[in-house]
Amino acid sequence: MDVAASHSRTRPAARSLAARLRGWRNRLIASASFQNRVASLPGLRWIARRNARDLFRINAGFLYSQILFAAVESGLLTRLRDGGRSADALAAACGLAPAPMERLLIAAQGLKLVTRLGDGTWWLDDLGAVVAGNPGIAAMIRHHAMVYRDLSDPLALLTSTEETETSRFWAYAGAQDAARIDPATAAAYSDLMHLSQDLIATEVLRAYDFSPHAGLLDIGGGDGTFLSAVAARHPALDLLLFDLPAVAERAEAAMQARGLGARTRCFGGSFFDDPLPSGADCLSLVRVLCDHEDAAVLALLRTIRAAMSEQDTLLIAEPMAGTDDDRRFAAAYFEFYFLAMRSGHCRTPAHLRDLLKQAGFSRIFERRTSMPLFAGLLVARV
Repeated sequence: MDVAASHSRTRPAARSLAARLRGWRNRLIASASFQNRVASLPGLRWIARRNARDLFRINAGFLYSQILFAAVESGLLTRLRDGGRSADALAAACGLAPAPMERLLIAAQGLKLVTRLGDGTWWLDDLGAVVAGNPGIAAMIRHHAMVYRDLSDPLALLTSTEETETSRFWAYAGAQDAARIDPATAAAYSDLMHLSQDLIATEVLRAYDFSPHAGLLDIGGGDGTFLSAVAARHPALDLLLFDLPAVAERAEAAMQARGLGARTRCFGGSFFDDPLPSGADCLSLVRVLCDHEDAAVLALLRTIRAAMSEQDTLLIAEPMAGTDDDRRFAAAYFEFYFLAMRSGHCRTPAHLRDLLKQAGFSRIFERRTSMPLFAGLLVARV
């Protein structure tokens, strides 16, 4: 018997069986009597507790995010960065009355942002210390006030195509003529990208060795934060940056200020309309493709492919979807963030591989990062 024909006949039956099993499982779990039995059995209670806790976290997620925002915006976490303080001292420092400060402290303690010692003083807990020590995380938390306003009616956001506050902020993503974005608009999103890109740069540098390369071209490189991180590890590497003209001007000044001006060449233009600079054997797209729809991504990848030789390497670093917990969480978050942004998707590595193959890349492999919640990494050659 032909194996392929045999497989084609058995696949529908296998899918049908899987569907029947999934339907039976869902009906069982949805049953109130089954839920009560599971909760009453000592060996299975942990399942009921886990499900209840997970659903509670989902339902309470917005409240939790607002507690985090209040802890950042009030200055609570910053004022605890250098040591513990009493609730009254914190209230005075943050401009809150004692009773509201006590409420904020209790809520923040529940999220492991702060903790109270036996002497009554309040100190940073582990998560609070992470936020207080990383300006990029704090900047993103503040930025989300805008995103939450756009998400106040998620169904309306899903059914509408109107411009949002978030899409106006990330003006380059859907702009018809992105090269004409004014310096003030470019400055707003470039500053946020600068603060938030350190996390991705760290993950890429852990996963990939740039030492075999002579030059790195960062496409859509912002103010050069990623290039600067790579340059610190690889002092012999030539640095090239390509971004919108207003952004490239900022990048040139920033790289000069970092003492990297002599090693860096910054080019202004649109990667959808203008030729890419030559002179680098490694090209990088750091949180670029996820901001755009498939057609635009494919067009950009074809432009990059045409500019590359067989000795060149393309790196794609961005949050990616998948089946493990980190990537499922990333996909849930970024799909709705990009919905508010009105452009982009959190794609799986398989989806990106398919786009790369359509663009003419033949050797594509994944480098696992230590924190896939922030970024995955694909390496592609022609």
